[in-house]
Amino acid sequence: MCEDCGCGDPKLVPVDVHARILASNDHQAQHNRDHFVEAGVLAINLMGSPGSGKTALLEATARVSRGLKLCAVSGDLATDNDARRLNLAGIPSEAITTGNACHLDADMVHASLHHLKWRESDVFIIENVGNLVCPAVYDLGQAFNVVALAVTEGEDKPLKYPTMFRGADLVVLTKLDLVPHLDFSLPALEDALGRVMPEPKLLKVSAKSGEGIEAWVSWLRERQPARLAGHGHGHEHGHSHPHGHGRHHA
Repeated sequence: MCEDCGCGDPKLVPVDVHARILASNDHQAQHNRDHFVEAGVLAINLMGSPGSGKTALLEATARVSRGLKLCAVSGDLATDNDARRLNLAGIPSEAITTGNACHLDADMVHASLHHLKWRESDVFIIENVGNLVCPAVYDLGQAFNVVALAVTEGEDKPLKYPTMFRGADLVVLTKLDLVPHLDFSLPALEDALGRVMPEPKLLKVSAKSGEGIEAWVSWLRERQPARLAGHGHGHEHGHSHPHGHGRHHA
């Protein structure tokens, strides 16, 4: 159980303490967002269950990105396995090992910026800890929230974990190549997303076959912000930036 968010346990984290934690996180998240906006880098918070295919999706993305420069941090309770996979795929990556924390927070992401040449990228992917609950609560400074959902997880996950999907800008349905071997209903999933997401958006992909990966890369390209004159590739992480509050979609 995470000692910061309490995983919804009010006895572990009283409401007023939890509110202060989130306020501090939001302050740091805005600082991160200022960095990303200034550099013209698209920041994506990629969330999903353990085994939903987040890392495989990024590996497949690297194979067809054609000039789209990616950089990533990968969060897990232990090991740097996913970050090593991403580095081997050609995505400069840093592992964030959280110990007992079931999510990444804005401070963790901020600290990782010192170890990566993220300003040289077009897209900075924050691969969150595998979890469909707590990561949905923490703003990291991202422009968009993406949820990876594997066909093996079933169609009812949006109804079971509405907070995660309600805040998603895009759901990427992964492991599409396994559908012939499963009792899986795409209409049932689309109905569940329609009941939860304000504006349902679904992309269907298979990292194994490559199906749908081009559409995913196009989605990323279409959301790239314009780089400000004099910024983008000239320097690394700095500290003289304004702070603010709140999440927005670029």
